[in-house]
Amino acid sequence: MGKMSRIIFLLTGLVFMLATSCKSEFEKIRTGGDPEAMYKKAFEYYDNEDYQKAQTLLELVISNYRGRKESEEIYFRYAYTYYNLGQYLLASYYFKNFSQTYSTSSYREEADFMDAYSNYQLSPTFRLDQTYTQKAIDGFQLFINTYPNSERVAECNRLIDEMRAKLEKKAFEEGRLYFDLRQYQAATHTFENLLKDFPETANAEEIRFMIIRANYLLAENSILLRQEERYQETLKLANEFLDRYTGGEYEREIRSIKENSEKKLNQIDNV
Repeated sequence: MGKMSRIIFLLTGLVFMLATSCKSEFEKIRTGGDPEAMYKKAFEYYDNEDYQKAQTLLELVISNYRGRKESEEIYFRYAYTYYNLGQYLLASYYFKNFSQTYSTSSYREEADFMDAYSNYQLSPTFRLDQTYTQKAIDGFQLFINTYPNSERVAECNRLIDEMRAKLEKKAFEEGRLYFDLRQYQAATHTFENLLKDFPETANAEEIRFMIIRANYLLAENSILLRQEERYQETLKLANEFLDRYTGGEYEREIRSIKENSEKKLNQIDNV
């Protein structure tokens, strides 16, 4: 064996021994049955950001410290290990449980925030199911109501706005999808609900434009018996739009829809 090979062999052996030693220390404490040793080592692992080992040891000592002053911080850190490991669903559960169990704790405000923030972390892209987005919004709103003077209120409002924008975008894209699929009635209802749910939207002009287009195309594709009613609705919406958005980017197309609707109504009257 060459000199370099021996050095590599010795270094590899040393690394293996060190790794085995660290693992053995953790296993020795984990299986030793000494709650105080596990408690101290768990906090040490936590402070060193080794959350997996900290979580394992904290889980083992929670029951031993129940009813003692240490239990509050044990449980609080235990909840945080799930968050720091990216296990947000369980983190939300344990933060909520902490808040309910230690209702007078100085950590309760942070636990309530982290419960909502864990759901925020679970909030997916707007194209997917938004259950966790809504849970996070509800959680942040509850936090604001519960702690109106908290320094976190501004952050909660910012995150609520961010998630409401995501819900708005999802609703708009659903309306556009219905429109592209020529399901004009469903598109109209979706866009109308969007305006009700997000009255502060910056896209109100475009949404109302889409509603008029959907109504017009619905009228065009309706049986004769329903056309008059639907063209009249389109005409009413077009007039309201022109009054509201004079000189807007959609004015030309809306005027065209209005003129065509008037022509169609005249033809229906003549028939």
